[in-house]
Amino acid sequence: MTQHSSAPHAAVAAAQHRDWWRDAVIYQVYPRSFADSDGDGMGDLEGVRSRLPYLRDLGVDAVWLSPFYSSPQADAGYDVADYRAVDPMFGSLLDADALIRDAHAHGLRIIVDLVPNHSSDRHEWFKRALAEGPGSPSRDRYHFRPGKGADGELPPNDWESIFGGPAWTRVPDGEWYLHLFAPEQPDFNWEHPAVGDEFRSILRFWLDMGVDGFRIDVAHGLVKAEGLPDLGSHNQLTLLGNDVMPFFDQDGVHDVYRQWRIVLDEYAGERIFVAEAWTPTVERTANYVRPDELHQAFNFQYLSTDWDAAELRTVIDATLAAMRPVGAPATWVLSNHDVTRHATRFANPPGLGTQIRTAGDRDLGLRRARAATLLMLALPGSAYVYQGEELGLPDVVDLPDEVRQDPAYFRGAGQDGFRDGCRVPIPWTRTGSAYGFGGGGSWLPQPQGWGELSVEAQSGVAGSTLELYREALAVRRARRDLGAGDAVEWLRAPEGVLAFRRGEFVCVANTTGESVTVPAHGPLLLTSGEVGEADGETKVPGDTTVWFGTAR
Repeated sequence: MTQHSSAPHAAVAAAQHRDWWRDAVIYQVYPRSFADSDGDGMGDLEGVRSRLPYLRDLGVDAVWLSPFYSSPQADAGYDVADYRAVDPMFGSLLDADALIRDAHAHGLRIIVDLVPNHSSDRHEWFKRALAEGPGSPSRDRYHFRPGKGADGELPPNDWESIFGGPAWTRVPDGEWYLHLFAPEQPDFNWEHPAVGDEFRSILRFWLDMGVDGFRIDVAHGLVKAEGLPDLGSHNQLTLLGNDVMPFFDQDGVHDVYRQWRIVLDEYAGERIFVAEAWTPTVERTANYVRPDELHQAFNFQYLSTDWDAAELRTVIDATLAAMRPVGAPATWVLSNHDVTRHATRFANPPGLGTQIRTAGDRDLGLRRARAATLLMLALPGSAYVYQGEELGLPDVVDLPDEVRQDPAYFRGAGQDGFRDGCRVPIPWTRTGSAYGFGGGGSWLPQPQGWGELSVEAQSGVAGSTLELYREALAVRRARRDLGAGDAVEWLRAPEGVLAFRRGEFVCVANTTGESVTVPAHGPLLLTSGEVGEADGETKVPGDTTVWFGTAR
């Protein structure tokens, strides 16, 4: 088996190759839950900075930081009050500068979250809009409207918030404002030129700080259909972008990103944009990554696919086919801060979606998660890793109600704060305060026994999930052809098994619960579980992925 290397020069060399983003493995850090440097129970930028050697040695190419801007924290920082300031709970601009510089010294690139669909209701623009009243120019930067009914007592239309309840809130002077998320998150009006001017300035501010790119929150939501028409019949899942919506995936949003791309291309170093774009089809997703727009778009169709060979192959083929005409890489992801971790998702029966609220079969979920990770890392394109998945962390499904902070929990409408379960601070050590997360506890409670999943407990342990990730990323780094290209050659395989070739490399993923026997497609390179070899054949257990080839 290949051993991973922690040599900094290897990371630097890898990070400097051209078109690095096409096959990059990018690690998402949720700052409040990664590492706490000052003992207040909340992770911070200095905590992230202290753990950069760990990320370098893990073998990732870049780090995506969830929001750390000045914010009242009504939605964990996705309600931004000042886009050019660091919230004191996370540190200062000097801390951000030091983090960016140190990351670059370790050969890691830094991608920061940008939230352009909405601001905080504490943003100076929104406070001014409230103070100046109806008809003021400041209100045109948001979506203020008179209500319906005899006295304007009804919302302007029937849109619902993603977090449940109406997407409109009435202010004391009688007008209503639009918020697709929490009431503390009023939507910008992107038809107003000042909004575009402001965000191009924000881009330059952080690019001048040295960041290597931006992950764009709700990238599909900026432009609303003209006249804000009623939605009519729908269900909560369609609000996430799985259907045509008058407030999501409007064609006008692409004009915004073409202007942004002009700004980004003014800077050297192959800076990138990554879209969080929930769209009805992968073909619609491909529109965001045309040559003059963004570089990557998260593949939510893949993330929401069950652990089923036929379904996975359909999504893989559709994704590669959709991205090929626009010359963009596929971007694969299994977990993030908004969905149930895949170790828990795959522990439950199929068809439950990405909002699982039961622990399920923990051992089954971990086996499938490990297998799914090797499958993902073998596909052409870029891949994203969410903090803690390399430890095999499950969702925490039994958090007490009194500690929950997800605004969906407080809004209701069939949601119960499920996102808190994937945001519990990660464990670094077997014992100690908050298992090494920090010296003052953690803002969400960690389960008993969390220490046995910690970095300390798994480091150097053959077969641990952490070592599997380290080894897989080392192989991928040594074999740059793994992420390269835009196609796979499917091989014949038993029902329920995926097998594909990429040059001299072959990946076999058994999604069934039973062992299967397949030809040995060369030397055994890496496996997610124990396999058997005899007489030119390989016995692959259920829920196991195997890599054949050479490490190079």
